[in-house]
Amino acid sequence: MAGKSDPPPKYDTFVSSATESEDGHTTFSERKNPFQDPEVAEHWRLTYEKSQYECRHVYDPSLTWSEEEEKRLIRKLDWRICLWACVMFFGLQVDRNNLQQAVSGTFLKDLKLNTNDYNWGNITFRVSFLCAELPSQLISKKIGPDRWIPIQITLCFFWATLSLTGIVTSLLAFAIFHLDGVHGWAGWRWLFLIEGIITLSVGLGSFFMMPASAVQTKSWFRPNGWFNDREVSIVVNRVLRDDPSKGDMHNRQAITPRRLWNAVTDYHLWPIYIIGFLAYIPQSPPSTYLTLTLRSVGFSTFTTNLLVIPSSVFHIVTLLLLTRLSEWVDERSLVAMLQPLWSLPCIVALRFWPGVIDNAWGTYALVTVLLSYPYCHAIVVGWISRNSNNVGTRSVSAALYNMSVQVGDVAAFFIYREDDKPKYHRGNTNLLIINLVVILVFISTKVYYVYVNRRRDRVWKVMSEEERTRYIKDTKLQGSKRLDFRFAH
Repeated sequence: MAGKSDPPPKYDTFVSSATESEDGHTTFSERKNPFQDPEVAEHWRLTYEKSQYECRHVYDPSLTWSEEEEKRLIRKLDWRICLWACVMFFGLQVDRNNLQQAVSGTFLKDLKLNTNDYNWGNITFRVSFLCAELPSQLISKKIGPDRWIPIQITLCFFWATLSLTGIVTSLLAFAIFHLDGVHGWAGWRWLFLIEGIITLSVGLGSFFMMPASAVQTKSWFRPNGWFNDREVSIVVNRVLRDDPSKGDMHNRQAITPRRLWNAVTDYHLWPIYIIGFLAYIPQSPPSTYLTLTLRSVGFSTFTTNLLVIPSSVFHIVTLLLLTRLSEWVDERSLVAMLQPLWSLPCIVALRFWPGVIDNAWGTYALVTVLLSYPYCHAIVVGWISRNSNNVGTRSVSAALYNMSVQVGDVAAFFIYREDDKPKYHRGNTNLLIINLVVILVFISTKVYYVYVNRRRDRVWKVMSEEERTRYIKDTKLQGSKRLDFRFAH
């Protein structure tokens, strides 16, 4: 066990130091293994047995592996799992984004709609998505994401694919709009049909591409599975050493009403829900209205769909750089705050620059810079997962966070209104105020988590080794409420 000044052992990150084995290969030491203490290891073994955790038979507190093995395995996981997750996210975004391309054509005119109607259409979709979010997570937890996610094609955290999808769909729209008039159909009707078929195809393919767990990759169409026995052991134990509570539920276990209530009332996660609600509003109306704005300043349908591509390209670059920076400096709140800081001068210009709309290329350049912002969503999604510290809580908190984002999207559709166009002075004033509030929320969240961690540190440091061991074994508190858990910030 750790000394009195050490941090809590249960949730230490598994950071290994290199040593040389007899055969000359580099192996990992157990310096940060949370299962080093036999009593703690036995406590978690019993926990995994009680929960019927599907990977419990390969749990091995004494397992070691080389750095080369881990790197090779991570590459395999990226190829087998992350790649298809990106494909699924692409399938989701294709159908979610095509309305934006449709309004660059004759969609609103053909249906005799104005921009307020366009807003209500987007709101209807977001509310439907919002209502399905929490039930979807609960069903996914009960029957397994390998069965449920292919049906809905949702909740992947590979957000760079969102911008990549924007590039692909813009090129598709450019091509598909050339079908305008074929068989009497407007171009936007062909757009909905073809991109809907793409989403359906990805959904059907996902039934065969998603195994239930690392120990369940073999099937009739994949008889050899993805991993050998040693690789399975490394995958499972690597996950458990990162967070032992990831095995306290099995992958077909439903979330009980009590667990649901505990997750909803976990007020320590509320600051991140507030971030989800507010953080993406300032960029949402300019993004939603991008094609309408470009059409209003005189660009053609085909030119408009090509002009939206540069902001998507830059958006990918800034997203990846921001996420990588967060990993490098091990910082979330202050790094994520770069998003509203980037948006601030652009929104100020949208509100006060007299050349908005009147100067076509200047307006395009300004909106392109704004929409190239470093997207913090990937950071915040990982942040809410880490701070949940419990499988049941994590499933619900992921849904609640996504619901807060959807509520923010709904609110954003009330900002740009028909009576405020074409320069949307009132709307951009509201965006400026919200953007300043977002900056304050990030700072306040950082201060709150630092305060809670320091308060827990003071209590933990005065406990003896025996008291710490007894607490780890006997406490009834779960998730982020545990005294030996520290919030990421």
